[in-house]
Amino acid sequence: MEALKQGADTLFILLGAIMVLAMHAGFAFLELGTVRRKNQVNALVKILVDFSVSTIVYFAVGYGVAYGAHFFVGAEQLAAKNGYELVKFFFLLTFAAAIPAIISGGIAERAKFWPQLIATAVIVGLIYPFFEGIVWNQHFGVQAWIKDLTGAEFHDFAGSVVVHAVGGWIALPAVLLLGARANRYRKDGGMSAHPPSSIPFLALGAWVLTVGWFGFNVMSAQTLDKISGLVAVNSLMAMAGGTLAALALGKNDPGFVHNGPLAGLVAVCAGSDLMHPLGALVVGAVAGAIFVAMFTLTQNKWKIDDVLGVWPLHGLCGTWGGVAAGLFGSQALGGLGGVTLGAQLIGTLMGVAWAAGGGLLVYGLLKMTMGIRMSQEEEYDGADLSIHKISASPEREANW
Repeated sequence: MEALKQGADTLFILLGAIMVLAMHAGFAFLELGTVRRKNQVNALVKILVDFSVSTIVYFAVGYGVAYGAHFFVGAEQLAAKNGYELVKFFFLLTFAAAIPAIISGGIAERAKFWPQLIATAVIVGLIYPFFEGIVWNQHFGVQAWIKDLTGAEFHDFAGSVVVHAVGGWIALPAVLLLGARANRYRKDGGMSAHPPSSIPFLALGAWVLTVGWFGFNVMSAQTLDKISGLVAVNSLMAMAGGTLAALALGKNDPGFVHNGPLAGLVAVCAGSDLMHPLGALVVGAVAGAIFVAMFTLTQNKWKIDDVLGVWPLHGLCGTWGGVAAGLFGSQALGGLGGVTLGAQLIGTLMGVAWAAGGGLLVYGLLKMTMGIRMSQEEEYDGADLSIHKISASPEREANW
């Protein structure tokens, strides 16, 4: 029976890892559809190469920073328990690699290629797993301190704060240090619109992310005996709430409509194992509203050129999700309880501060040493031709 349980648990978390791996295709197509045609190839290449760098760095360094384990032993030892520990690494790697995938969307169309890979290595090797270890592996007694102070530990079931808020808040200083795309904000106060190059690809990316998210959330149980249908239905309700709020507030804009479900899913990660489905619906709807309002504000009023709106989507909706777990996870609002608003506020603010500071340090140092922005000419030609020497639709073929 024990062997059967180990095998089932290994398969369970492997399926979760594969579903979250598929989400990286979603990140790629969401970015491809949003950026201009001259940067589509770059979007695809960045996500795949970032994932590959993340894999090696998290295997060699990051997983050890977070969980104190390493894989520098014989294969016989690694294969114990059906290789469960290895597959658990694979699952958690797909979360870690989401951080550079999130950042990629914010800095699109003008960031240099190689400095970003260095940033990916530092973030996935050190910055992300340091906070991951605090929240999910009791490092430095921080969770015990929060529990003493507030009566409960900081609860983040599937990473509203650990993954999404951290990714979004690392991206914000990167976007600010890069500056806006050329001619995005003109001297006369006007703005050049850069509409999505492909709504169908943007929609495909959103759908792939949405489907994969059920692996992201449900499989965060990590073993089959802890699986909860509540997590699945809460994710579904938050997705629906986010979509409808974005539809209403975004005035039928397809870009907002397809980011709406992602906003809802970002926000529900933290408390998806605790909330009532109606609570999850509200959390998702608020997240959809946050995304539309804050994307519009950052782009139009504050002139922050965050191309995919990753700070509003992941940074702010993730922050809301961390706090919302303390509200809608409480028994007073139909949840299972065991959380406090105080613990959620402390843990969420710690994540935000760590990510913003880490992002500022990494991208600030890279800007001072190597530079992080393409030249004016490279940006004008587009990242596809400047970096990869080919466009998504080469002219001689496009005319056939």
